[in-house]
Amino acid sequence: MMHRLFVSSRVLGASLALTASYSSFASDLITGAGSSFIAPVLYKWSAAYNADKGIKINYQSIGSGAGLKQIEAKIVDFGASDMPLKSEELEQKGLMQFPAIIGGIVPVVNIEGVSHGQLILNAKLIAEIYTGEIKNWNDKRIAELNPTLKLPSKNITVVYRSDSSGTTFNFTHYLEKAGSQVWKAGTGTAVAWPKGIMGVGGKGNEGVTSMVKRASGSIGYVEYAYALQNKLAWTRLQNADGKVVPNIVVADLNNEQKVSEAFRKSFQAASLNAEWEKAPGMYVLLANQKGADTWPITASTFILVHKNQSKPEIGSEVLKFFNYAFTKGAESAQSLDYIPIPEKTYKLIESKWKVDIKSDKDKSPLWTDSKT
Repeated sequence: MMHRLFVSSRVLGASLALTASYSSFASDLITGAGSSFIAPVLYKWSAAYNADKGIKINYQSIGSGAGLKQIEAKIVDFGASDMPLKSEELEQKGLMQFPAIIGGIVPVVNIEGVSHGQLILNAKLIAEIYTGEIKNWNDKRIAELNPTLKLPSKNITVVYRSDSSGTTFNFTHYLEKAGSQVWKAGTGTAVAWPKGIMGVGGKGNEGVTSMVKRASGSIGYVEYAYALQNKLAWTRLQNADGKVVPNIVVADLNNEQKVSEAFRKSFQAASLNAEWEKAPGMYVLLANQKGADTWPITASTFILVHKNQSKPEIGSEVLKFFNYAFTKGAESAQSLDYIPIPEKTYKLIESKWKVDIKSDKDKSPLWTDSKT
């Protein structure tokens, strides 16, 4: 059922994308681009909003880095990035940002005989795999954390993002922060992957998903919805508290409902530490948070819009759309195992809209009260 929903959403997304060539000259069409992490739920929100309000959303899942470039160049009406900009960068570029959704990045593997949740990894092991220090699945360092799992003598193919990616930003931030100083390539939307690894790049979460499905012996990292709906063998992780998450008994590893509940609980646990109200520019990263149930590679997608709107009617429609997503899109988000932004955080976002987003013509605020 969930797979069908995903396919339908993607088809609809593709359909809406056909309207891109008209650009955003009409107030019944708004355009956005960037993160593939948020794409599945953004397509669902877009379809619901179009059916309810008659406004079309053209969103292109092209990666966070490309989305940032397109909003900076004013090619699209909003950008979406899993890598937030720091407050000084926002000021310099004339942008504001706000978080739209919370989810998790999940390592996935294609190993014969290894199914969902059977393989347990931690940040150090993943860093050693992605630096090429560990080249084979039966390496004793992996075996020590998986004493009951029989792993093959097979070379590891690492799959990474070939495009500028916010998912890569959060993944490498996690390796740098939690990987016991093994990871030296730094944090970024695109990094110089270490020499010596046997790897291949994929474009977008869609590309990494496809590569892992095709390459026996591979490991990749994708947003959780892609892992679940494409039936990829996801891994469990040892978190900052030393606990293995998601917290689920082995007998339930193939029970989709219980797996979804366990993952949502682990993403939610990480989100509880987000202090958006205290962070300049709402710059908050959720990787490697403390807590027994916390998923260690939790992340948010941020929406970016220009503070001074040269087309205020379009800017107003962008805010109306995200108001709709925040107030009526929670069920859609949860059906894909994302965590909606808490109501108190949305109120904070709304207060920032009122102050920060203005018409370039007369400096009047685009958001004066709740609009639907």
